[in-house]
Amino acid sequence: MIPSKQSKWSGLSQKKDKLCQILADFDTKLPWRRLEKLGILGMNKRNGDFIAKYNSRAKYPLVDDKLQTKQLAEKAGLAVPKLYGIVKIEKDIPDLVHQLEAYGDFVIKPAHGSGGEGILVIISSSQHGFRKSSGQIISEQGIVHHISNILSGMYSLGGLPDTALIEQRVQFDAAFADISYQGVPDIRTIVFKGIPVMAMIRLPTQESDGKANLHQGAIGLGIDLKTGKTLTGVMHEQIITRHPDTSFSITDVQIPDWDIILELTAKCYDLVGLGYIGVDIILDKHAGPLMLEMNARPGLSIQIANQCGLLIRLRQIEAMPELPSDISERIALAKSL
Repeated sequence: MIPSKQSKWSGLSQKKDKLCQILADFDTKLPWRRLEKLGILGMNKRNGDFIAKYNSRAKYPLVDDKLQTKQLAEKAGLAVPKLYGIVKIEKDIPDLVHQLEAYGDFVIKPAHGSGGEGILVIISSSQHGFRKSSGQIISEQGIVHHISNILSGMYSLGGLPDTALIEQRVQFDAAFADISYQGVPDIRTIVFKGIPVMAMIRLPTQESDGKANLHQGAIGLGIDLKTGKTLTGVMHEQIITRHPDTSFSITDVQIPDWDIILELTAKCYDLVGLGYIGVDIILDKHAGPLMLEMNARPGLSIQIANQCGLLIRLRQIEAMPELPSDISERIALAKSL
């Protein structure tokens, strides 16, 4: 028996409905689909829709080279930690290490490092050696060896030969005394087209060896852009409300000089001309907010710290036909997000 035309179309319709249901179920089972609907920015979308689109590769050296970034910022009048010295070749290491004794405390870092790797924080020096932020003692020869490793490219992007920078060690603001372990907290802000869109403060812990590095065990603590007050914290992707080493509450802490910090991050866009960047700020108890460095490929863990997706805010800004050039208007827009 030949099926009627009506039953044939009815069968096709049923198959189509079933296929649509399968696709709908498949869509909801895909983690990246669910995350995107929640406004979470994934790595592929970050790389394709924002970094590749808004960051000219010709301008990468302005942020990848910390020495170039510092010199550029100083020339523009942006506050940065003082530079004590530069080492580019092995034979200059011993002389510089001898000079470091006069400073007492300082920070050694690779010019092309990433993720906090290769940063050595010295809080004091004596006849016994140099004391790290963790309390451990490192000898003069240990300092020489560390700088030599930096020059060899051990911590640089791509393993290429590098330059060692010796900088002023920042004395952190008293506001963080109860919620930081030995090291200096820093504030990471994502800036898109000159507008700060999301921020977090990274708190050092004993596990992170006094460094503000999330991968080494530091705490990521979201910040309310409008008020500058801290939200909930994340450590190893687990929500926490108290610092594991000090036991003090880390929520609802007011960040000092919040408007100045936002202005400083917004100015960094004008400085380097990259549309999507991460700006790291530290607060010195004497000098106030200082720009530490910039990143053309900022990580995505800031979303976990804020319990909020970046994508919605980024799309809001993209949809605006015109953005303000005035810094104060940009800050007002940032707070409205």
